[in-house]
Amino acid sequence: MKKQLFALLFALVPFTALAAGGAAVPYSMTPDLQDQASLQRGMQLFTNYCMGCHSLEHQRFARAAEDLGMPQDLVEENLIFSSDLAFNDQMHNAMAAEDAENWFGAAAPDLTLEARLRGTDWIYSYLLSFYKDPSRPTGVNNAVFELVAMPNVLEPLQGVQEMVCAESDRPHGHAELDPLTGKYQSCEVLQVTRPGAMEPEEFEEAVYDLTNFLAYVGEPSKLQAQALGPKVLIFIFIFGVIAYLLKREYWRDIH
Repeated sequence: MKKQLFALLFALVPFTALAAGGAAVPYSMTPDLQDQASLQRGMQLFTNYCMGCHSLEHQRFARAAEDLGMPQDLVEENLIFSSDLAFNDQMHNAMAAEDAENWFGAAAPDLTLEARLRGTDWIYSYLLSFYKDPSRPTGVNNAVFELVAMPNVLEPLQGVQEMVCAESDRPHGHAELDPLTGKYQSCEVLQVTRPGAMEPEEFEEAVYDLTNFLAYVGEPSKLQAQALGPKVLIFIFIFGVIAYLLKREYWRDIH
């Protein structure tokens, strides 16, 4: 009985808080589906930097544009780069699966449900954790997904990040807390050694926007549900008042 109870509790552990290999993800983020500007920027980042390899096969440009308040002409001019795609099409990638397998060893996965599968903390941490590794075919590795085959497509924005020995406010790997400084001492600290187009804070905001967009894509009806929720509660309240007054009127003669 105890073994069965332990197995049940183990099954309920939130695995979305774990990275590949079982290590805890170093960063966290909370999606905000009401931040329309963030979602728009996230969609722009996805189409510019991710959609060359990854697709969103269960999402259409038109649906995203409607939900995020983007006019059709703006989407067609700035977010659709292939002549084979139209506004009402699904968001297919531009790379053939055969080419992806030849170049990277495997076709890039569809990311429509990635946020629901791995969790937004994992995606956010993964995108922030690429670092230079000359031993890898793509020249980079990832602290969250070791031996990753994907190149760091956001490097022009982030810059070159390396794993160095330094102090950090966050624990990295086998970091030890220095009681005098209150900082962690580790040789697994990720540090930008060659700046990119964005400052570190700007890049973190950009990665937040991209992750926020993937959270929306994983469940686009959630936006409608959140908008409809208050109206439903108001209706239930008004209906409850009317039902109570009607019940009191019916039972007046009985009592």
